[in-house]
Amino acid sequence: MSIHIALNHVTHYRYERPVALGPQVVRLRPAPHCRSRILSYSLKVSPTGHFVNWQQDPEANYLARLTFPERTNELRIEVDLVAEMAVLNPFDFFSSPTRSAFRLNTKPASAAISRPISRNCH
Repeated sequence: MSIHIALNHVTHYRYERPVALGPQVVRLRPAPHCRSRILSYSLKVSPTGHFVNWQQDPEANYLARLTFPERTNELRIEVDLVAEMAVLNPFDFFSSPTRSAFRLNTKPASAAISRPISRNCH
């Protein structure tokens, strides 16, 4: 059983006079490796006449690089998204019978690191 959720995000800037906007990087799109299935995604940007270049950072997150050739009195970015929220059990897997006898062999050095540090603080 899953639940569908709809998200809407708006960023809106208004300026007193026309301004030249530098490149804007928007990180408002779920990564392709996210657990929730994305059913729909929409990015609306005004002013019209802008250029969008979709890129991915080293962690595979999407980012939109926006450039605006003309001066403008406002910048509006709106994202609409519908995602499927499914219940996932992180322990829903099968283990090999040969792995049930696997034991961790902790050496004294690693055991000392994993012990809580207890000091007298005066």
